[in-house]
Amino acid sequence: MPHYLLRYQYVVDIGERRGPFRDEHLSRFWQQADAGRVVLAGAAGEAGNEGIIVWSVDDPSEIHEFVTGDPYMTAGLVTSYDVVPWNTVVGDLAANPVRP
Repeated sequence: MPHYLLRYQYVVDIGERRGPFRDEHLSRFWQQADAGRVVLAGAAGEAGNEGIIVWSVDDPSEIHEFVTGDPYMTAGLVTSYDVVPWNTVVGDLAANPVRP
Protein backbone atom coordinates (compact mmCIF):
# COMPACT_ATOMS: atom_id res chain seq x y z
CA MET A 1 0.00 0.00 0.00
CA PRO A 2 1.34 3.48 -0.80
CA HIS A 3 2.71 5.79 1.87
CA TYR A 4 2.06 9.50 2.35
CA LEU A 5 3.53 12.09 4.67
CA LEU A 6 1.10 14.43 6.35
CA ARG A 7 3.04 17.48 7.46
CA TYR A 8 1.51 19.97 9.87
CA GLN A 9 2.96 23.40 10.60
CA TYR A 10 1.86 24.44 14.09
CA VAL A 11 1.48 27.84 15.71
CA VAL A 12 4.64 28.99 17.49
CA ASP A 13 3.12 28.47 20.95
CA ILE A 14 1.62 25.04 20.27
CA GLY A 15 2.98 23.68 23.56
CA GLU A 16 1.01 26.21 25.58
CA ARG A 17 -2.21 26.07 23.54
CA ARG A 18 -2.70 22.38 22.74
CA GLY A 19 -3.79 21.21 26.22
CA PRO A 20 -7.59 21.28 25.82
CA PHE A 21 -7.38 19.56 22.43
CA ARG A 22 -4.52 17.08 22.84
CA ASP A 23 -6.36 14.01 24.12
CA GLU A 24 -8.91 14.07 21.30
CA HIS A 25 -6.18 14.86 18.74
CA LEU A 26 -4.08 11.88 19.87
CA SER A 27 -7.11 9.58 20.22
CA ARG A 28 -8.10 10.22 16.62
CA PHE A 29 -4.58 9.40 15.43
CA TRP A 30 -4.46 6.25 17.58
CA GLN A 31 -7.75 5.12 16.00
CA GLN A 32 -6.14 5.49 12.58
CA ALA A 33 -3.02 3.63 13.78
CA ASP A 34 -5.12 0.80 15.22
CA ALA A 35 -6.88 0.56 11.84
CA GLY A 36 -3.50 0.28 10.06
CA ARG A 37 -3.70 3.64 8.30
CA VAL A 38 -1.20 5.61 10.42
CA VAL A 39 2.26 4.05 10.71
CA LEU A 40 4.03 6.69 12.82
CA ALA A 41 3.21 10.17 14.08
CA GLY A 42 4.85 12.84 16.19
CA ALA A 43 6.23 16.32 16.56
CA ALA A 44 9.44 17.25 14.76
CA GLY A 45 12.10 19.88 15.23
CA GLU A 46 13.62 21.44 18.32
CA ALA A 47 10.50 23.38 19.24
CA GLY A 48 8.07 20.71 18.02
CA ASN A 49 6.42 23.20 15.68
CA GLU A 50 5.92 20.60 12.96
CA GLY A 51 3.99 17.35 13.01
CA ILE A 52 4.91 14.52 10.68
CA ILE A 53 2.56 11.60 10.23
CA VAL A 54 3.24 8.58 8.01
CA TRP A 55 0.06 7.21 6.46
CA SER A 56 -0.47 3.96 4.58
CA VAL A 57 -3.63 4.41 2.50
CA ASP A 58 -4.67 3.89 -1.10
CA ASP A 59 -6.42 7.24 -1.45
CA PRO A 60 -4.88 10.45 -0.03
CA SER A 61 -8.36 12.01 0.14
CA GLU A 62 -8.78 9.97 3.36
CA ILE A 63 -5.98 12.04 4.88
CA HIS A 64 -7.51 15.34 3.81
CA GLU A 65 -10.86 14.25 5.29
CA PHE A 66 -9.14 13.33 8.55
CA VAL A 67 -7.41 16.72 8.75
CA THR A 68 -10.68 18.66 8.47
CA GLY A 69 -11.90 17.05 11.70
CA ASP A 70 -8.64 17.19 13.65
CA PRO A 71 -9.14 19.28 16.81
CA TYR A 72 -5.76 20.96 16.27
CA MET A 73 -6.98 22.13 12.86
CA THR A 74 -10.42 23.29 14.01
CA ALA A 75 -8.86 25.14 16.98
CA GLY A 76 -6.46 27.03 14.69
CA LEU A 77 -3.31 25.33 15.99
CA VAL A 78 -2.32 24.13 12.51
CA THR A 79 -1.24 27.03 10.31
CA SER A 80 -0.81 24.87 7.18
CA TYR A 81 -0.52 21.27 6.11
CA ASP A 82 0.41 19.24 3.09
CA VAL A 83 0.10 15.63 2.00
CA VAL A 84 3.13 14.33 0.13
CA PRO A 85 3.38 10.95 -1.64
CA TRP A 86 6.34 9.01 -0.24
CA ASN A 87 7.89 6.28 -2.38
CA THR A 88 9.22 3.94 0.31
CA VAL A 89 11.85 1.50 -1.00
CA VAL A 90 13.79 0.20 2.03
CA GLY A 91 12.47 -1.57 5.11
CA ASP A 92 9.93 -4.23 6.00
CA LEU A 93 7.02 -1.83 5.44
CA ALA A 94 8.29 -0.39 2.13
CA ALA A 95 5.55 -0.11 -0.47
CA ASN A 96 8.02 -0.61 -3.35
CA PRO A 97 11.00 -2.55 -1.99
CA VAL A 98 14.19 -2.27 -4.00
CA ARG A 99 17.09 -4.53 -3.12
CA PRO A 100 20.36 -4.29 -5.05
